[in-house]
Amino acid sequence: MTKIAVVTDSTAYIPKQQRDELGITMVPLNVIFGNESYKEEVEITTADFYEMIKRIENLPTTSQPPIGEFAAEFERLASEGYTEIISIHLSSKISGTYQSAVAAASMVEGIKVTAFDSEISCMPQGFYVLEAVKLANEGKASEEIIARLNEMKTKVKAYFMADDLSHLHRGGRLSGAQAFIGSLLQIKPVLHFVEGKIVPFEKVRTSKKALNRIFGLLDEDAKTGEPIQIVVIHGNCEEEAEKIQAQLQSEYPHANIMISYFGPVIGTHLGEGSIGIGWYLK
Repeated sequence: MTKIAVVTDSTAYIPKQQRDELGITMVPLNVIFGNESYKEEVEITTADFYEMIKRIENLPTTSQPPIGEFAAEFERLASEGYTEIISIHLSSKISGTYQSAVAAASMVEGIKVTAFDSEISCMPQGFYVLEAVKLANEGKASEEIIARLNEMKTKVKAYFMADDLSHLHRGGRLSGAQAFIGSLLQIKPVLHFVEGKIVPFEKVRTSKKALNRIFGLLDEDAKTGEPIQIVVIHGNCEEEAEKIQAQLQSEYPHANIMISYFGPVIGTHLGEGSIGIGWYLK
């Protein structure tokens, strides 16, 4: 009898309680402060990360999980009676995590592992994970689940903005000149994923205008009245996220709207105060 497990990495930022309830296996990425490495969501909390980052001069770095950690989890799941694994990860264009899962899959025996590149990150990546779990629980075959996840790629959208351009600059995502001029002019680039890469969608003056631009993009899909899943993602500014959630819920009562966060690995590159909105028509 087929028994399918779902694996993801920490950048989906699915809360531990929810992972435990749904039986989701999570393999953490690492955030590195000087000589100290921490597994995000395991050895460092998001709250601790944002406190630590205020006290240091240089940004931390990040790294993908070792192949051996994936192999160990795959072997554990095989020993627990699972016959197949669907392993869903952040975009292969911004991290080697997906490739590590693929490499580990070739190392284990007795279980079929299918790695899936979400081509995105954070809770929009989590959308794929939660859908895979739902379908696996319904008894769907892995081929059907992967087909559904690929169909979702045509519907999942996410736009975000960084409040402080210095993080994007220091992380190598923005040139010094762009960061300097952008800060002087209060430019807030609206970013999104295209073919798995983070690219500017539009440059907007001020945070308010950037958010309004994202609201306009969301409205194009939400106003249809079809069932829609929305997530508001924040970088240590939960109160702001809650205000946005309330505003969107009043405008789109038919929508399911959740709040998530930019954890240590993604927060390293976006910084505190970042806001994102992701969604897909179900």
